[in-house]
Amino acid sequence: MRKWSQVISLAGLVAMSALASAQETVRIGVIEPLTGSVAYNGLASVNGAKLAVSLRNAAGGVLGRKIELVIEDGQCRPANSVNAAEKLVQRDKVVALQGAFCSSATAAVMPVAEKYKIPFLTGVSSKADLTEKGMQYFFRSAETDRLMSKTFSKILADKLELKTVAYIGVNDDWGRGGVEDFSKDLEALGVKTVMKEYFDHGATDFYTLLTKLRASKADGVFVAAETQDGSTLVKQFKELGLTTKIFGVGSWATADFIGLTGDASEGIYAAVPYASSLSNDRNKAFVEQYAKAYNEKPGKYSAAGYNAMNILLDAVQRAGKAEPEAIRDALRQTDYAAPNGRYRFTDKGEGYGFDVALVRISNREPNVVAQSATEKP
Repeated sequence: MRKWSQVISLAGLVAMSALASAQETVRIGVIEPLTGSVAYNGLASVNGAKLAVSLRNAAGGVLGRKIELVIEDGQCRPANSVNAAEKLVQRDKVVALQGAFCSSATAAVMPVAEKYKIPFLTGVSSKADLTEKGMQYFFRSAETDRLMSKTFSKILADKLELKTVAYIGVNDDWGRGGVEDFSKDLEALGVKTVMKEYFDHGATDFYTLLTKLRASKADGVFVAAETQDGSTLVKQFKELGLTTKIFGVGSWATADFIGLTGDASEGIYAAVPYASSLSNDRNKAFVEQYAKAYNEKPGKYSAAGYNAMNILLDAVQRAGKAEPEAIRDALRQTDYAAPNGRYRFTDKGEGYGFDVALVRISNREPNVVAQSATEKP
């Protein structure tokens, strides 16, 4: 009997300790792909979020409390991401969610956030219709592929003297959406589509696909790919001696991509929401802080994680209490000065006001070719 009494007492102490910990800190849940073919990018986003929290905690936290990140691996899979969200909300008692990277995973988590009335912010997922679903707790601080296409299609068509284009994308919502948006806008400019092909996450052999690209005789090839897939594709592209002009969306301007791709990255054009070479004081400070923490320059996804976390933390402070509904209401009042412009939200939770850039990789550096602030949709 005494043993059972001790076990119950110990369980009670553990439960009380967990409750006290939750009360002492402001817990934010993060769902990112930490394993799989986009793990490079998910880890970069987590690193950005961690830097934001580290700097905020060093300055006293929010509401006089330290911030605690609770991080889960959603693997960019809808089911895994939903399970992660359920755990974070029900067991870890987070007051807000950030994630879940891939648009399909984010779309799956959105109803969970709505069910539990937990604010959910994505800094990455770019499928245009995510903010058209009528969700009241969902926000996006990421560019959409539609926005990038409208902003840069004409610049790319003129600069690269495009007459015909082939399209290659990862076979998911994001990859297909990027291909459709850019092909539609470039076709409207008189640029003919000569090929559309898709590959699966984690692909390692692109030779058959690239042989089709050679046969298409396209002037340019648009690619929607992340770090691991994209670097493999580009290296095989160069191995085959192809000279088609490459442009696209994804992680092209990140240190990870350039490091993995090496000299094969030379000359690639990329439409991105962030590049470490942006010339303003806020970005210079961010690059210095990130490089000090991780020994490399930040890229698109590290900036996305950093910005999204700061937006959430600002909302907690503005709400005056770490309660989900108050944080949701405070998110609607966002006016965040980021390394790449200012972020605000529409009534639908769509971010705008921040800068996007077209970069060209030269000597392993992303050099800004054109830059534009996003307008309110």
